[in-house]
Amino acid sequence: MSGATRKHTALPKARILIEALPWLTRHQGKIVVIKFGGNAMVDEDLKAAFAQDVVFLHHAGLRPVVVHGGGPQISAQLDRHGLVSEFKAGLRVTTDEAMDVVRMVLAGQVQRELVGLLNEHGPIAVGITGEDAHTINATKHMPVIDGEPVDIGRVGEVTRIDTGAVEALLKDGRIPVISSIARAEDDGHVYNVNADTAAAALAAALGAETLMVLTDVEGLYENWPLSDEVISRLSATELEKLLPDLSSGMVPKMEGCLFAVRNGVNTARVIDGRVPHSILLEIFTDEGIGTMVLPDGRAASTTERE
Repeated sequence: MSGATRKHTALPKARILIEALPWLTRHQGKIVVIKFGGNAMVDEDLKAAFAQDVVFLHHAGLRPVVVHGGGPQISAQLDRHGLVSEFKAGLRVTTDEAMDVVRMVLAGQVQRELVGLLNEHGPIAVGITGEDAHTINATKHMPVIDGEPVDIGRVGEVTRIDTGAVEALLKDGRIPVISSIARAEDDGHVYNVNADTAAAALAAALGAETLMVLTDVEGLYENWPLSDEVISRLSATELEKLLPDLSSGMVPKMEGCLFAVRNGVNTARVIDGRVPHSILLEIFTDEGIGTMVLPDGRAASTTERE
């Protein structure tokens, strides 16, 4: 291959880097909270691409914080223990026996694997759970079904976030990887917390620049199932109006986005975790690939994606 040909084939790489420059400048030093979930958690290639994206953010001067659940892994392990997976109001019914499995899978399996993937690129990731240093505090959650509160076991509702341990890790140049388990301040029990909710609460408490939620759809659809047109951008108020009609799986994700932007986070994004390097495509390209939620005032004035 001639020198001229090599230069020609390298030009697209240069253009990509140049396009990323304003976004790199904008996000320099900012905290980005990423909720890791969906197919990206179980597909080996997607897991590796996710780890590469997070490490890229770290080396590009951003400060990523990863929050994860582990629905598929928990269900598989419950099956092995002969425990039935049951859901009510979109949440896993978590008995005392199931909580032991949840804790083991999240902290001992999913977190360790993700920390290992990140640390293939250097000693940068540290795993903690919401229990550690009282990072995530919760109380027993009782969803209302048909007008009545229902006991679904050891499922927690976030009451308070202590950011001390996470901020110490960020200050030390590490990437915190946080399992969505919480301890109650009143009864001392350990609770299973929805990872979307935990990520949103952490993003708000940390004053993050953005919250990114990986899922298994392209984003928030305009008029699902009649249309597969993805809403590129919407305000907090616009999202609030859509919430009652969303599918049960999307509700905690979009409620998390709404909470984040109404509590100091500049943008919240739902992106397709089935697309390799979706995080980089969302943050560092003009088009983005998911749905971005903005605070009401900013949504009216911003030029992002216009």
